Amino acid sequence: MEDRSSGKYFVQREILDELGLDELAKKGTGSTKPTLGERVQESLRCSVPRLKRTVLSWVPVLGWLPKYPIRENAMGDLVSGCSVGIMHLPQGMAYALLASLRPVFGLYTSLFPVLVYFIFGTSRHISIGTFAVISIMIGSVTERLAPDSNFIMNSTNGTGSVNIDERDALRVQVACSLTVLTGIFQILLGVVRFGFVVTYLSEPLVRGYTTGSACHVCISQLKYVFGVKPSRFSGPLSLIYTLVDICQLLPQTRVPELVVSVVALTVLIVVKEINACYRQKLPMPIPIELIVVIAATIITHFCRLPDRFSIDVVGEIPSGLQAPRAPDATLFSEVIGDAFAVAVVGYAINISLGKTFALKHGYKVDSNQELVALGLSNSVGGCFQCYSVTSSLSRSLVQESTGGRTQVAGVISSIIVLIAVLKIGSLFEDLPKAVLSTIVFVNLKGMFKQFMDVPMLWRTSRTDLLVWLVTFISTILLNLDLGLAVSIGFSMLTFIFRTQLPRYSMLGQVPGTNLYLDIDDYKEAKEIPGIKIFRSSTTIYYTNADMYLEALQEKSGIHVGKLLTAKKKHNAKLKRDQEKQKKRARKEAKKQQKKAVINQPNGTFSLKDKNEGNGVKGERQGGGGIFSLTQTSANGLTKGQKNWAYQHDMPPSDSDGDDSSAQVSQHGGDRTGSTCGTHSLVLDISTTSFVDTVAVKTLKSAFRDFGEIDVDVYLAGCQACVVEQLEKSGFFSESIPKSRLFVTVHDAVLHILNRCGHTDFVLDVSCNTKL
Repeated sequence: MEDRSSGKYFVQREILDELGLDELAKKGTGSTKPTLGERVQESLRCSVPRLKRTVLSWVPVLGWLPKYPIRENAMGDLVSGCSVGIMHLPQGMAYALLASLRPVFGLYTSLFPVLVYFIFGTSRHISIGTFAVISIMIGSVTERLAPDSNFIMNSTNGTGSVNIDERDALRVQVACSLTVLTGIFQILLGVVRFGFVVTYLSEPLVRGYTTGSACHVCISQLKYVFGVKPSRFSGPLSLIYTLVDICQLLPQTRVPELVVSVVALTVLIVVKEINACYRQKLPMPIPIELIVVIAATIITHFCRLPDRFSIDVVGEIPSGLQAPRAPDATLFSEVIGDAFAVAVVGYAINISLGKTFALKHGYKVDSNQELVALGLSNSVGGCFQCYSVTSSLSRSLVQESTGGRTQVAGVISSIIVLIAVLKIGSLFEDLPKAVLSTIVFVNLKGMFKQFMDVPMLWRTSRTDLLVWLVTFISTILLNLDLGLAVSIGFSMLTFIFRTQLPRYSMLGQVPGTNLYLDIDDYKEAKEIPGIKIFRSSTTIYYTNADMYLEALQEKSGIHVGKLLTAKKKHNAKLKRDQEKQKKRARKEAKKQQKKAVINQPNGTFSLKDKNEGNGVKGERQGGGGIFSLTQTSANGLTKGQKNWAYQHDMPPSDSDGDDSSAQVSQHGGDRTGSTCGTHSLVLDISTTSFVDTVAVKTLKSAFRDFGEIDVDVYLAGCQACVVEQLEKSGFFSESIPKSRLFVTVHDAVLHILNRCGHTDFVLDVSCNTKL
């Protein structure tokens, strides 16, 4: 058991407000930040070391490749590259079907972008290439802009058929244009150092989105498993319509294709489980995907399954590489929204995997450079008829587990793909599409395991669970593009609600310490009589400023509006009583005048003679409620006496209102704050990281409103940057001096107790806390 005993510390210092802290810590008056002109001048300055750093930051391969340790890394990268290259072949062809493209374009996508990332990427272990989620997003766009219905041609028997060649050619143009525009977005975001945008995609959002995308992928491959041809649907609920249509077509299932799918799926699952169980003992995973592809191709070709059972196969795979060509820029306006969605999702998946491996192996991944690298991979790849890429979890795990240490493994995998494209690609023309669909199914296992996030999030964070569920459901019901937009919007709303509805608490002191904790959570935390200490768990700004004031009054029990109403009634009553007293005094004066007139034989009287003995006009009579209103001076003139009944209406002075409050109490004007038992309020704003104009007005309102009911307000724990913002916004003034701002809550409490004269309590606290 861990020993919880610890040493003690002794600190003796003066009570520090903000002015005392500035003097003690020698706060600087000048800004150390360079001006805008200096920053521009520094950015335009050129030198050899600066040029070298810039080149190495933009082209990382120049920094690590010349220092590549051949003896330590060569063998591991070779084995890893061969393993990943073998995975690229079946996955590239399978995922191309998700993008509604021919399988050869999946092989192109596994070749060119990998080489570009080798030059510009900063992660050593991720495997760039085709990925199921990105492929299905590309496929939704290609099918929307190049549907089968646009390529119907009449045949000799009068029935319509699809011109597949023209359709596929247009789909390639759409995919390439979308990919290039995606790369442009990523490059621009990387150049302007906008890599932090991915932080708005929380982990529950990304995992919920990829799980929903996996459902889209799964439904899209069912037509190959059952050998049916469902109608194409687009827009919201299209996934539901597609699933219903496939279920209605199940009686038309083609048994040969179903048998091929079941056999291939069984073999893949069994061997992959063997790989998982014996991954520590196997030098490299059994390449079961490639084995199944080769075996299925051989069996299909020699048994002539396409002719005998009409099994749908891959078809023609051209050998060689295609010449690069520019994308069709006229399509940019139609795919701009989809391109941005693909750019964000692809980068989010890529950087999350990259940072995971970087943390595990102790190196750093540059998020902005990753954006540029991924953007260049897409832009260059789009010119070579590739579609959008990102990192694949399954291939990255294989690359890391088989000993890969650098992106040299990616180059080796590209060489294997290049050999397949140039020489042996045509041998896979008889490969059944059902086998490729089973490869897709098996590789979705990791995504479907993310359903286990639901019980875990239920136990840990209900808000994150809500984000996960909303993202998953919106992705299922609204498709990938609208689902992503809705999920991001909902995630931002949860963040706003969290800041709008923070936890407000009243703090109490733990006896004998300088600790102030929530009195609802800690039994030993006791409130100090007459002092309320209030804290919010988040920054005060325009979205929660009004609720901050409401919670302050609710938690402290000081309802300013009610107290001000009571104060106004009290003042009105005092005014009415004084008016009555004045009237009575005037009546008494008239009576005295009449008596004096009657007593004077000549009809005149002397007011001076009448009041010479007492010197006061309207003297209190019989212990009643008549107060002296005027006082006679030595020379017989009268001067007004200060009416202390109105003294509590005065605003707080720089001296915290000590004298005025004492005068009010002395002369009969009650402190309105005393009716609630509180004379001081400390606002702990240590959690506030910035203030806007609304927050400044809110704090000013707190000082003004509570000051009107004779409750002094203090701030504590204010960060230096917040103090600077308060100064710039003109927060401090004669009514709110800087001496109201204290370094800690304990400093503010000790100041209040000293000011109130509770020296015995102050000394007790000081003795215990050594302050």
